[in-house]
Amino acid sequence: MALALNRELLEKFQKEFEKDPKNRLAQNVCTKVDLKDLCQKRTAQLDELELSAAYLFFWDKVERSNYFLNNVVEMWRRGETVEGRLFSFLLREPLEDGGQWHMVHNLVSKHGLVPKQCYQESVTSESSRRFNQILTSKLREFAKDLYTLLAKGCSDADVQSTIEQMMETVYRIASICLGTPPTTFTWEYYDKNKAYNRLGPITPLEFYEKHVKPVFNFDDKVCLVNDTRPSNPFGDTYTVDCLGNVVGGIPTVYNNQAIEVFLQSIVDSVKANEPVWFGCEVVKRCELKRGIFDTDYFDYEALFGTTFTLGMSRADRLIYGESCMGHAMLFTGVSLDADGKPVKFRVENSWGDDTGEKGFFTMTRDWFKEFVFEVVVDKKYLPAEVIAANSKEPKVLPAWDPMGALAH
Repeated sequence: MALALNRELLEKFQKEFEKDPKNRLAQNVCTKVDLKDLCQKRTAQLDELELSAAYLFFWDKVERSNYFLNNVVEMWRRGETVEGRLFSFLLREPLEDGGQWHMVHNLVSKHGLVPKQCYQESVTSESSRRFNQILTSKLREFAKDLYTLLAKGCSDADVQSTIEQMMETVYRIASICLGTPPTTFTWEYYDKNKAYNRLGPITPLEFYEKHVKPVFNFDDKVCLVNDTRPSNPFGDTYTVDCLGNVVGGIPTVYNNQAIEVFLQSIVDSVKANEPVWFGCEVVKRCELKRGIFDTDYFDYEALFGTTFTLGMSRADRLIYGESCMGHAMLFTGVSLDADGKPVKFRVENSWGDDTGEKGFFTMTRDWFKEFVFEVVVDKKYLPAEVIAANSKEPKVLPAWDPMGALAH
């Protein structure tokens, strides 16, 4: 689709925030740390620390399996049939790699964190398709067995006992594929002064509580969405039916706010050297190789003589299935104009150095306003009325709602 490229824009596009001309009266704010650094850097006095993503991956698969099996029981109690839309939706994707912010919060609160060197990546954690297929197949088999058991009128105690036996199988499969995660670990490292340090034995939960939570507290983060559909007014909260990963864990709650609240909270966060996690629709109007998110970058209208995507409003794209969140990344920098308004953002992606500028992308304000749907910021960067909205009883959206798509 090279013919649709806006060549003039490509030549003009500036991707390096710190090299913008000074005479433009624009202020460029960049943070050099990522989310993992933010969690640990100040406490351990390290030049660099990488937390184990594989550790959270393991527990997400185990916990999400348990959550799914308990949802099967919930479907029976609601009178849902296997052929019904809700149960069919749950069976279609019982175990995907996607997730919401609250799911990470649940895992960290229950299982803690470990440094990467204490639980390394494996072939399976880096390429999970076959593992997901195997475990998904087993979970569907278990769903059938549970429904058969429930149809016989078994007691709640018998049902829970059966789920516990099923979870032993799930844990065994995950351990064989990923390796059994540590219950305690000893961490050896060199600090900024090249001095040797040894921490432990310590549990992953103790590691989080003592060494991460004081500088990065998940409890202080607020999940904002920008849902412009007429049925979902700003200032209210929303959740998605059957969306979660830990039974009895923190529910996924979205605080619906105007896009201006998003923009200001991101600017304030990045200026304070705090990256911002966000969810967006990643494939529209973007050039992945060069790392550019820009609504004007591709001129499809000139090529085909008709509008694409942006011919519909943001709300209509959500309603008619043209937009949904599909990917999560980090805002690590923002470029401001002379009035202090953001004009573009620096984005850290997780797709490796072969995309963008060594994994970093540039996003324009216009693209942001069209395709960014969710951000997570510390409550200290939000107005009191936005924080107060979080205490409202959330409206339950259906399981297939686009606001829950990031988890699938």
